[in-house]
Amino acid sequence: MSYISVIGAGSWGTTLAGLLAEKNYDVSLWSHEKEVAEEIQNSRTNSTYLPQAVLPACLKATHDLEESVKKARYVLNVVPTQFTRSVFSEAARFIHREAVIVSASKGIEHGTLLTVSSILAEITGRQIAVLSGPSFAREVINRLPTAVTMATHNPETALLLQEIFNTGYFRVYTHTDMLGVELGGALKNVIAIASGICDGLGLGHNARAALITRGIAEMTRLGERMGADKRTFSGLSGIGDLVLTCTGPLSRNYSVGVNLGKGKKLQEILSATKSVAEGVATSLSAYELSSKFGVEMPIVEQVHEVIYREKDPAEAVYLLMNRALRPEF
Repeated sequence: MSYISVIGAGSWGTTLAGLLAEKNYDVSLWSHEKEVAEEIQNSRTNSTYLPQAVLPACLKATHDLEESVKKARYVLNVVPTQFTRSVFSEAARFIHREAVIVSASKGIEHGTLLTVSSILAEITGRQIAVLSGPSFAREVINRLPTAVTMATHNPETALLLQEIFNTGYFRVYTHTDMLGVELGGALKNVIAIASGICDGLGLGHNARAALITRGIAEMTRLGERMGADKRTFSGLSGIGDLVLTCTGPLSRNYSVGVNLGKGKKLQEILSATKSVAEGVATSLSAYELSSKFGVEMPIVEQVHEVIYREKDPAEAVYLLMNRALRPEF
């Protein structure tokens, strides 16, 4: 078991596979799309999800799931959340019993309301870790300074994974609060859609700053109620990832929000790209979690209304601004 299998050849999966291959690890990158795997293998490029990036010559790519995972000591999940269950239900029978699975997907599953690590633990029974934090794939592939968090319950595994993923431009911190790290990574995508809506409506920087601040308050309230450490939400996987995703034009979720604010329909927006904006699906799961745990999350509620009930974005903002007055804390 000498190599790492990366499952999911979108922009983030391809970036992480390239990072690990550059460190001379034996890396196999699995793509659901055969033509993407063939392009990476033959041309060292992924023009569909990561255009203009040149990948290491030693990186292997495949469309064969069994081939990718059967010898892997580490399996990195970068499959969109709503497809993780189906992909790993197939992959589980090929994964070695001693393999460690690292999840870099950010979302909450519809129906079950499970985080990705919980899905993977349920299906595979293997040791799980979570990689999250403020990290645009385009900047990491260009070796711009980035800091992320690796969370797992096993201290020895945490230190090992920290060494595996850390580079001179990709700094990895360890953490034990897997739930908090995952909730931060998932919920920030919903707030990012709201931030994009504000900018699409031309509401200014004051509005965006207020939304980010109140957004972290909502994320923390839900996280605490579910058993996460509230300090996690002031870290890289919380406020760090939230600020990046709410302000950066490279954010798919922010871009969806901008287009919604400009009056475009959701299906029109989503059909224009092959990349997945996790916040669209997560807004439903987050809304259901807030109801299940009795946590007030007005921003999440209004994003859910805009996406799933076609509420006018300007009306959603009006309702947020005209809620009953209350203390900040």
